[in-house]
Amino acid sequence: MPTCQINSTETYDLIVLGGGKGGKTLAMEWAKAGRRVALVEHAYIGGSCIHVACIPTKTMVQSAKVAHLASTSDFHGIHVTPQPTSMSAVRSRKRSVVELLTRRNRDAFQHAGVDLLYGTGKFIGPKTIQVDGFECSPRTIHAPVVVINTGTRPSIPTIPGLHLARPLDSTSLQELDQLPGHLVILGAGYIGCEFAQVFRRLGSQVTLIDRNPTILPREEPEISQAISRLLIEEGIEIITGAAVDKITGTSGDAISVDFRQGSQKLSVRGSHLAVAMGRIPNTEGLNLESTGLSVDDRGFLPVDERLESRVPGIWAMGDVTGGLQFTHLSLDDYRIVSSNLRGQLRTTTSRIVPYTLFIDPELGRVGMTEREAVQKGHSVKTSTLSVDKIPRAITMGQTNGLMKAVVDADTDQILGCSILAPQGGEVMAVVQTAMQGQLTAKQLSQIIFSHPTMSEALGDLFGS
Repeated sequence: MPTCQINSTETYDLIVLGGGKGGKTLAMEWAKAGRRVALVEHAYIGGSCIHVACIPTKTMVQSAKVAHLASTSDFHGIHVTPQPTSMSAVRSRKRSVVELLTRRNRDAFQHAGVDLLYGTGKFIGPKTIQVDGFECSPRTIHAPVVVINTGTRPSIPTIPGLHLARPLDSTSLQELDQLPGHLVILGAGYIGCEFAQVFRRLGSQVTLIDRNPTILPREEPEISQAISRLLIEEGIEIITGAAVDKITGTSGDAISVDFRQGSQKLSVRGSHLAVAMGRIPNTEGLNLESTGLSVDDRGFLPVDERLESRVPGIWAMGDVTGGLQFTHLSLDDYRIVSSNLRGQLRTTTSRIVPYTLFIDPELGRVGMTEREAVQKGHSVKTSTLSVDKIPRAITMGQTNGLMKAVVDADTDQILGCSILAPQGGEVMAVVQTAMQGQLTAKQLSQIIFSHPTMSEALGDLFGS
């Protein structure tokens, strides 16, 4: 760590506020090039992905998958005596994975020569930041280039009684050392669906409540319906079209959710309550006004297609910009900012962004849905393929799922694809690569795929 200079302003070439994927990668790149770089982080070395998002949650997804395989082993001709879930052991494994990757990131920062400043940063003037941290507080730093990379946090909506119920969120759910008897989750988006299946497979009774008419409303209707069916088949109760009126009780003891579904007034009781209703940006403590910046009506920081704010030299990347909230998108934000800082124009326009819902089977998504394609003026043709028609899925005994392709009827260009199937995220990457290379649907369908694999189903999907 550098020597504290509390009464003076320290000058850097680059300051990055927040240690998420895009920001930390840019910081290390500049430091390795011999520039003086400060990375300000108050909580998560390596970013939220490593600590409370992608990595730990997918570690729990894997533990839940193992529990499911054990409970269904007879189907595969193997008898396994069921054992009760040890949530403390699941949590311990999750923590060990986080600790490993945290250590790797800390070592990478030190090797690159980044000054890692533990604390909370706020602007006190144009490109000048005050850091209040665990040591040497306060500390003033300045740089000609500042990158805001502060990310988001779980949103707790204003519902009567919700705050008093002390609900769990996507972070605290991962720290339970006892399995909930009945977990009620508000919100049936990606986070809600993943945790619903995880805790159901680990042994909890689970109820999923959402205000929309269907779960995952942004997905293809066929895909949303298929996911709903498979979650219900696993024993998850799904309640949609629910307007929550009031919460009573305390999560971890007993809670009650009162809601309206049409003209009916209903309630659900459970032992634990979790909220998975979106995320809000970490911008309110940055004192952006002192730089001439302001946030939008949702609290996000507006940037242009190069990811620069309206103040030259102040950039932003990752979730805080208000776009899609994915680690891999933050990494591409780094590429865009890095290129522009070198004088090479690169923008966010026309980039193809994939994502994966890590339920089992996975949902891999890229490009437009049929509805989105029609709204953008395309004449479309579609194709669907049931997973139970795929030889590899049959050998695995995992035949739930559906694939759907959306293609421009005039040009045969691939517009989008949804892969709800075993290894769906990996199969989707093949389609993304084809889209990036501007292969037509016919060209993709005629590729020689290894047999039997899940990817070979793309031949049938795009050839029909």
